[in-house]
Amino acid sequence: MSVHQFSISRSYLQQVEGEIIEMQVALRSDPILTEPKARGFNFSPPRYSFRGKSSFGPVRVITEDLSAGEILPGQKISGSFLVLESSEGRVAALLIAQGSISVITPASRWADGLASIRNGLSQASGGGDSGALIPGMVLGDTRNQSADFKGEMRRAGLTHLVAVSGANFAIVSAFVLWCMRFIFRSLTARLWATAIALASFIALVRPSPSVLRAAAMAAVMLVAMRAHQRRESLPALGFAIAAVIFIDPWQSRDPGFALSVLATLGLLVIAPTVIEWSGKWLPRWLASALAPPIAALALCLPVIVALSGFVSLSAVLANLCAAPFVAPITVIGFIAALISPFSPALAEILLLIVRPFAFAIVAIADWSSRIPVLTLQEGIVGSIMVLLAIAILLIFRRKGAIVMLLIIYATLWINRFPADDWQVVACDVGQGDATVINLGNHRAIVIDVGPEPELIDQCLRRLDISTIALLILTHPHADHVGGLIGAEKNRTVQAQWYGNVAAGSRATIGPYTIDLLWPTTAGFDDPNPNNVSIAALIRSKDMSIFASGDIEPEVQEQLRGKVGRVDIYKVAHHGSRFQDPALMRELSPQVALISVGESNTYGHPAQSTISSLERLGAHVFRTDLHGNIAVSARGHRVAVDFSRSRWQWIGLN
Repeated sequence: MSVHQFSISRSYLQQVEGEIIEMQVALRSDPILTEPKARGFNFSPPRYSFRGKSSFGPVRVITEDLSAGEILPGQKISGSFLVLESSEGRVAALLIAQGSISVITPASRWADGLASIRNGLSQASGGGDSGALIPGMVLGDTRNQSADFKGEMRRAGLTHLVAVSGANFAIVSAFVLWCMRFIFRSLTARLWATAIALASFIALVRPSPSVLRAAAMAAVMLVAMRAHQRRESLPALGFAIAAVIFIDPWQSRDPGFALSVLATLGLLVIAPTVIEWSGKWLPRWLASALAPPIAALALCLPVIVALSGFVSLSAVLANLCAAPFVAPITVIGFIAALISPFSPALAEILLLIVRPFAFAIVAIADWSSRIPVLTLQEGIVGSIMVLLAIAILLIFRRKGAIVMLLIIYATLWINRFPADDWQVVACDVGQGDATVINLGNHRAIVIDVGPEPELIDQCLRRLDISTIALLILTHPHADHVGGLIGAEKNRTVQAQWYGNVAAGSRATIGPYTIDLLWPTTAGFDDPNPNNVSIAALIRSKDMSIFASGDIEPEVQEQLRGKVGRVDIYKVAHHGSRFQDPALMRELSPQVALISVGESNTYGHPAQSTISSLERLGAHVFRTDLHGNIAVSARGHRVAVDFSRSRWQWIGLN
């Protein structure tokens, strides 16, 4: 790794950063179509991304040329590329294609053959989430899966099913080994044939780092299946770990590798103990079914918590329910993939057998993703607590351990975010806006929905909001409305304001009175979309909040004398430098909330804005620093809680 990093640091591409150069690149991965995402005010066009090899080192290429979707690994392309620094440690630079790209070498027969198998399975699997699931489970082909479905699988703890894992390799290898018994009498011949099939399967699913480590873990499981002894399988696991890191040192800093190793270790070490313990009071078949997901999750949970900051209470049950469907989909899907280039009709007939199984997994993911998770203030703290709980359970195995587990769980519950008495939350949605006002009984007022559907959906799930009594979309910029689909997902929207209200409008929802102060119909004409933002004053007996959208000084000046002092100010335009000092003095907020993306390119928030607010006595909280920010108030006494730290009382009158 050190040699590679040294060579990258001396690459010619480092010297021409920011310049446009002509060069050739050989593809090393399949082009992946990225979905349009909010980029500031607008949405970026769909683009293809892939890794490649240039004469100056490994690179990441991004192009808007949609013909890139037809290029296969091994082919060479040429074009003009803008050279940028990349945060991806494996590559020397990020290349942004300027215009179209040219293909200068044809695909090999081998690449064409593999592509025909992958495409054949994708076409034969059909549409919908269940159809998109099958290629992912069989070949790791997730191109047809929507971002929404991927989010559900991740939240349900089923993501490992939609990527080629050690389980896939173990199932395929076991199936091939079983088939070889009808062809070869010699065990050695069967094992060689299985090894060749495994190598071909690696080529079929693409030899990415995750696939290579999955193959290594599968080899360990095959050794364990044959040996039936932990003392032989554990050294095999150690050898696989060393081999993978030797081949690809970056695996040592990849959380996916840690999860893969821990899951395999759990299956080898903990699963037999779980079967033995639970088999005393459960049927043997049920104990055997429960053991793998429990064992794998037991060791993976600390890492999962450290990465995500939450514990899914339904992950084990979801994996248990999905487990019976995995092998049939993998085996029959593998057969269908192999015959799809020659007989698409027969492949479709075979896949009809497993479509109900795929539909069942989709239903399980949908159900499990709706169950609230235990969200922790800081993932690493929760990880340590979970690790301690597992250690106590494994070491003591007595009733006292149950008491300790309850104490630890209670500690985690106290540290959850947010507390039950929250009233306003500024959601961390990156470079965008999304504010939620609690109405109780899983109902809320939502002001803007951020740039990405998944981010606002995560926030609303975290807050357990199922009904949006009023959805206010302040203005049509992508960073405020791009997440609309996510906000509406599995929720009822009872009313919506979007360019259809004017100053002077008033609504009362629950304990809150909402006064619309802007836009006005009194002849204000401004081509700047920021200045048509809905600006609202929201009040209850305990607090007042001024939500200002992205209005700029021209409008802010016209609102002087119409707002008054407030407890909470959702600062206009992500805290940019375009602020009216007189209006800020009038507001004199106790708490200023700034919704802003981390390391954004706009310079938001401006230090001048933060300094002005602090001179007025405001406590400034930013989503880029504090994460999700929750505010509660009683008699205008404000408390603030945020997901990256502990709560604190502001203590103002």
